[in-house]
Amino acid sequence: MFERIFGGFGHWGTIPLRLAVGIIFAAHGWQKFAGGLDRVAGFFSNIGIPLPEVSAFVVAFVELIGGIGLIVGVFTRYWALLLSIIMIVAIFTVKLQAGLLGTQGRPGYELDLALLAGCLALLLTGPGPVSLERAIFNKEL
Repeated sequence: MFERIFGGFGHWGTIPLRLAVGIIFAAHGWQKFAGGLDRVAGFFSNIGIPLPEVSAFVVAFVELIGGIGLIVGVFTRYWALLLSIIMIVAIFTVKLQAGLLGTQGRPGYELDLALLAGCLALLLTGPGPVSLERAIFNKEL
């Protein structure tokens, strides 16, 4: 039954995925810039991330601009790859010790894992039929 109703729309599934993942990343990137990169760099320094000032800027930039890129569907696979790397590092350096759902007030990695899965799906599928990539380049990059 569902195949008859939705079968021809499967390739459109990337659009809500791009929007949801892109909005979350853009918001987190904006939050890092608005809250001060010095705070992010201080946190990165405390957990042993090398070059914390540079790393803070790179992460905030990739989250903000990459999130916007996902929303509009431009360079989707490249942004999805970079954002996947950020999520993997976040899970293994910060969140893994707290477990999936978190413990003792420490957040778990459930959101990071969901965002990683979304990014990997976009990395594999591309932006879908409605994207700037298709409008400008007439193909997926």
